[in-house]
Amino acid sequence: MKKPLIGMTLAQLKEVVLSLGMPGFSAGQIAKWLYEKRVTDIEEMTNLSKANREKLAAAFCVGRCEPSSAMRSVDGTVKYLFTTADGLAVESVYIPDDDRATLCISSQKGCRMGCRFCMTGKQGFHGNLSAAEIVNQVLSVPESDTLTNVVFMGMGEPMDNFDEVQKVLMIMTEKWGFAWSPKRITVSSIGKLDTLRRLLDETHVHVAISVHSPYHEERLGLMPVEKAYPVREVMKCLRNYDFAHQRRLSVEYIMWNGLNDDDVHAQALVDLLAGTGSRVNLIRFHAIPGVNLKTTDEQRMTAFRDYLNRKGVLATIRRSRGEDIMAACGMLAGKVNKG
Repeated sequence: MKKPLIGMTLAQLKEVVLSLGMPGFSAGQIAKWLYEKRVTDIEEMTNLSKANREKLAAAFCVGRCEPSSAMRSVDGTVKYLFTTADGLAVESVYIPDDDRATLCISSQKGCRMGCRFCMTGKQGFHGNLSAAEIVNQVLSVPESDTLTNVVFMGMGEPMDNFDEVQKVLMIMTEKWGFAWSPKRITVSSIGKLDTLRRLLDETHVHVAISVHSPYHEERLGLMPVEKAYPVREVMKCLRNYDFAHQRRLSVEYIMWNGLNDDDVHAQALVDLLAGTGSRVNLIRFHAIPGVNLKTTDEQRMTAFRDYLNRKGVLATIRRSRGEDIMAACGMLAGKVNKG
């Protein structure tokens, strides 16, 4: 199979052109065709000579792949399914909201984190997505040209596939790539500290951490990764970084009735987040098969939010989007229902 060009950094493209006997500056030309002009065929790269286009096309392809199917929610959310080279499927979710157009993208086929409440985790882990497969989601949805934001909150743990995610972040933010501001990108993580530190040190994107409980034993029962990456250690690490100016730190907190939604938990969360400058997104639990957890009602979520705000922690309730098409938080499973 020919190797895709999308997903390559400028340095990698330089290696390609030099290996083919093409001039080094051709790498910049190719990058512009891929990421600015967004061509789908090497033959469209008209400022490369015909001979060089033929050499390039002999071993490489652009690598773009349109979604294989889509589902549209009553609220305007669209869930796209992409089929990978090995025949598996990953999902991306387009979320329009007034003047914002956000794409939630996946970084893995399934997930190995095993969170109790997440449909993706229940599918098991089937491999990492390549940088080409990740960036293709951004390039190939029909709304690509109008996107204002991208969030790495789809299938998989981005920090478990950091090298490929880092390439995509470079492509999205460097001048030779999309030239986006890092402020348009948010990367979510369960707090995998070894690679989370690299994300914090090597990029300027916004960061979101999945917390869901401020208590070790309780979080461990929800998220097995708490054993390797205790949330208190994650917050200790985050206190070393500045989230007041160039980037934002958010905490994702799914709420379950009678489990983590009382004032005692709210105060423990305030204590946990002290000194981090974090804001909190409260998320309604979306029921999935085989999980006996129940979502908190709106009144209790509002009281929890107000408690945090009174204590100086900025908290908002995230509006649920796409639940009717299994596109809401925790519901992605690499499937698009037909009908």
